[in-house]
Amino acid sequence: MMGCCEEGTSFATESLCPYCLDRVPAAREMCGDDVYLVKSCPEHGEFRTIIWRAGQEFQGWKRQPNVVRTSESQTLVNRGCPFDCGICPMHRKNACTAVLEVTPRCNLRCPVCFADSGSDSASDPTLTEISEWYRRVLQAYGTDIIIQLSGGEPTVRDDLPTIIEMGRSFGFPFIQVNTNGLRLAIEEDYASVLRQAGAASVFFQFDGTEDDIYRKLRGRAFYAEKRSAIDQCVENGIGVVLVPTIVPGVNTHNIGAIIKLALELSPGVRGVHFQPVSYFGRCPGPPDNSRRLTLPDIMRAIEDQTDGLMRVKDFTPPGWENTLCSFHGTFIPKAGGGLQALTGHGGGCCSSREGSDAHAVSFTARQWSASPAAKGSDCCCKASSDPAAGIETLDGFLEKVNSRMLSVSCMAFQDVWNLDLERVRDCCIHVVAPDGRMIPFCLYNLTSLSGERLYRGHLQGLSGF
Repeated sequence: MMGCCEEGTSFATESLCPYCLDRVPAAREMCGDDVYLVKSCPEHGEFRTIIWRAGQEFQGWKRQPNVVRTSESQTLVNRGCPFDCGICPMHRKNACTAVLEVTPRCNLRCPVCFADSGSDSASDPTLTEISEWYRRVLQAYGTDIIIQLSGGEPTVRDDLPTIIEMGRSFGFPFIQVNTNGLRLAIEEDYASVLRQAGAASVFFQFDGTEDDIYRKLRGRAFYAEKRSAIDQCVENGIGVVLVPTIVPGVNTHNIGAIIKLALELSPGVRGVHFQPVSYFGRCPGPPDNSRRLTLPDIMRAIEDQTDGLMRVKDFTPPGWENTLCSFHGTFIPKAGGGLQALTGHGGGCCSSREGSDAHAVSFTARQWSASPAAKGSDCCCKASSDPAAGIETLDGFLEKVNSRMLSVSCMAFQDVWNLDLERVRDCCIHVVAPDGRMIPFCLYNLTSLSGERLYRGHLQGLSGF
């Protein structure tokens, strides 16, 4: 197809032109150990974006995802993917996470914001509208789903506890707040209020352990406030997932330090979820491939910066979304020091590749909550009889180490430059749009080079559905 690589190393897909957003043919093209998404628009030319950088064998990683779609479609196929979202019949996966943006307002103006949030003049959705969003999610997917309250910054709403209680009243067992943590740090009792309302976890913006990182990515230094917010959550029984946005040359050197801090603060900190920077929202310009971080880049940095405490081979492709979207690993301290990987080559089956989609959501929710039960756990891992580990069963292992299991994962969100429609059709993170439709996260936030959007800002409130 396009490019100059050897025959037999191109895999056809489709994408969008970064200029006009027209659907165009594309291919995942292997060049040595690297893989590029190569696409061509008749009007605007060819584009080559790195999606996989040497270090992890691409063919072995790229697996066919389990196609599990039980929910009814909300829209018909008219123009075809990605223009009929809602979800249309072409979509292949149920959602694992429903993101409800409860406010467009924010108390920061971060240059790497997905949503380009922060307008104080924008109005919040009403409680009636949010109630209808909950109802739509329940109707589409039932309660076996993670509800993530996001924005903007959701804690700027004084009625956030009411919104959490509302979600629990619909029967959703796991509600997570996506937050920068500033209010949690400033208001001593706020974490307790959220926990009493039913918040199980915070998806906590945490870009590093150095103030200079926050100056560059968030506009000011507040590492001490970040630590205070974590302490407040842990003390009040809210599970903490650290979520670093990783930007080349800004905090790539700090990946190991973030993991080591998470291990130090475990079991209160339940996981680290890396997000390599994507170029949409406030980053519409065409990025050079040197400004891209791929899944193998993050895995190698973890191994190098933890001195092999966590290794590339400890991580596994996802069992739910497309295997090019993410990786994850689950780790637990050994009695004699070091970590035991429960995932990866030779590890257990906590990759969530086995079992039902509902099981995968249950596993993630349990892991990200403050006190996942060890005894009687429905974890998919089988009993272990490894004498070196000093355990007979996984349940016994978890009891011995006080449930200090830590998940480390990474989600490579797509922008207009590396958008792969095969991946989009497997997306399981859906934003509930103002009109109630379920839109894959990357499509909802996608912007063209000029800032034109496919969905955000174009879908009105519920009356227009």
